[in-house]
Amino acid sequence: MYAVVRSYSGQGASELLDQLEQRNEEVKDLIGGVPGFVSYTAFRSGEGGLTVTVCQDKTGTDESSRRAAEWVKENIGATANPPVITEGSTVVHFNS
Repeated sequence: MYAVVRSYSGQGASELLDQLEQRNEEVKDLIGGVPGFVSYTAFRSGEGGLTVTVCQDKTGTDESSRRAAEWVKENIGATANPPVITEGSTVVHFNS
């Protein structure tokens, strides 16, 4: 499996997290529809927030990042700082 973490901070980060929370079902359909999708989590941090997407392979996480960027551009606008992206193969992954 492969994971991508998008770290949002600075201008637009708080608004982004507000929109993710308010438009939960829309985001679920958007990211959950990525081929090979496994899981998605968004959470607030002290300086903004992070999202974590896990897919079966890098193709899936690349598509999730493309969809996320498009969604942010359409819904938050150019005022949002681009996220810092960290990605790689998972070492351990489990659900309850």
